[in-house]
Formats: sequence, C-alpha cells, structure tokens
Amino acid sequence: MKTISSISSFAVLLLFEIMNIWNTTTDFILLGLFNHTEAHLFLFVMVLTIVFTSLLGNSLMIFLIHQDVRLHTPMYFLLSQLSLMDMMLVCTIVPKMAADYLTGLKSISPFGCGLQIFFFITLEGSECFLLASMSYDRYVAVCHPLRYVVLMSWKLCLRMTVGSWFLGAADGLMQAAATLSFPFCQVREINHFFCEAPTLVRLACANTLAFENVMYICCVLMLLVPFSLILISYSLIFAAVLQMHSREAHKKAFATCSSHLSVVGLFYGAAIFIYMRPKSYRSANHDKIVSVFYTIFTPLLNPIIYSMRNSDVKGALRKCIGQYVTLNHD
Repeated sequence: MKTISSISSFAVLLLFEIMNIWNTTTDFILLGLFNHTEAHLFLFVMVLTIVFTSLLGNSLMIFLIHQDVRLHTPMYFLLSQLSLMDMMLVCTIVPKMAADYLTGLKSISPFGCGLQIFFFITLEGSECFLLASMSYDRYVAVCHPLRYVVLMSWKLCLRMTVGSWFLGAADGLMQAAATLSFPFCQVREINHFFCEAPTLVRLACANTLAFENVMYICCVLMLLVPFSLILISYSLIFAAVLQMHSREAHKKAFATCSSHLSVVGLFYGAAIFIYMRPKSYRSANHDKIVSVFYTIFTPLLNPIIYSMRNSDVKGALRKCIGQYVTLNHD
C-alpha cells in the first residue's frame, strides 16, 4: 500500500508540474487526415458512418451483456470492458478530428494534447492487458472446464480488469507528462489527426534519445509481454483441442478462439507497426493510415467479429428483439 501511495503522490506532483509548463506554451496545429476535396469529403462521411456504427455496435454489445443473464460470466464481462474501451477510444480521437475538419480550426492546446495522449495510451495499454486476460479465460474454459469457476473466479476477473486499467493509466500518465515536458521548436505542426507521442517527440528541440529508449522499453512491456502470454495460452488451447474426440467440441472451441485471435491480430499488428518499428523506417503518412485502422476500424470490427461468430450473443440479440416485438404488439 505504501508503494502504491508513493507512486500516486509522485504522479500527482508530476502532473501539476507539467500542467504549469503546458499553460505557458503556445498551441499545436494538427494537420489532420483529410483535405477539402470531394474525394476526401466522401471519405470523411464514410469515417463518420463507421464511427457511428462502431458506437452503436459496442453500445449494443454492452447492453446485451448487461441484460441477458446467460451472458453474466467472466468471459462476457471482459468483452463488455473491451467494448467500453473501444467506445472511449473513438470518443477520444474522432470528435476533435471532425470538428477540425468542419471548422478549419486545427489548433490544440498543450493541455488538450496531453489529455489525448493520456487517454489514448491508457486505453491502448489497458486493451493489451485485457486481451491477455481474455486469452487466459479461454485457456481455462477449454483446457480446465471442470475447474473454470475456481480458476476464473469473479474475484480474479475483477482484479485482472482493474489491473489492466491501472497499468494502462500509469503508462498513459508517464508518457503524456514526459512527452510534453520537452521544449518544442517554432514549427509546431503535427502531421497527424490526433496527438500521438511518437509524432509529437519529432517536434522537440532537445535530445529525446533517452526518452525514446524508455518509451521503446515500455512498448515491449505493454505489447510483447501480453502478446507472449496470449501466444502461450492459445498454443496450449490448440494442443488441447487437437486431443478432443468430439467434433462439436472442436467446432465450438475453434469458433470462440478464432474470434478472439482475429481481434488480437488486428490490434497487436497495428500497435507493433506503429510503436516498435526502427526510427529510420517511420513515415508520417504510413503512421496516419495505420492509426486510422486501429482507432476507427478496429473498434467497429470487434463487435462484428464477436457477434457474428458467437451463438450466445446472437441468441441474446434475438431474445431482445423478440421481447421488443412482443411489447409493441401488446
């Protein structure tokens, strides 16, 4: 408890000091994703449509998990947290991007930039550990089904969830504060559609090598460690599935695990591409395209993947629609 208290005190003091620095500096300019051409206007409308669908799909997923008693299990609780993180991620990035495009006012204050970095890294980091928790849940369900209630208790599930949020928030706070503590050059244009730490560090008028090395180590811990745990979990799962004699058990296990693996592949592939490439291979345009993929498209794909491949979720949706139709008829 003393260690957590001291870390919290240090984080608060660091945050207040950095906020004083932010209040004395001028705004940044986000160059954005789209130009004011017909083609880009069409793409902008498509992005807004995808975002609206994503928010609707994730909201529906949370609603169904909350409403249907059959979905009150650790697996679906973790899935509801994933949907919540995706919704928050979209709301952190897209409203500012859309407002900048529609108004032409592309400035963002250092404080606003710091908030974007904090929430973005918090949500991305939390999702890394949450996906690892979900892989452990699937490992226990497939390899130790009779001991599932013991090995994946609600107490452990809540601890893993809180731990995921805490680790993500700690990384987000440190990276946001450290990134914006650097002095920045006269050119304060960010070639991106939101404030992202690697892009912002390129504008610093100071030696950022030490910080970039620390950030790289953080990325290894936040990405590769959970990813390794996921790979180990699914290696054990596939070994167990191959030993099953029931064809129905094969089918159910592969259906559930393939959904999770699809989400893991999409998320970790994009994140590793952004944060773990050598500096010499980085390109602002490539970073923007990949960032669109995992900040806008992936939150849409998650509820689609889990609902289309999951009979329990589809059953809950049919039940909900049936109850709605019955109420209207009455």
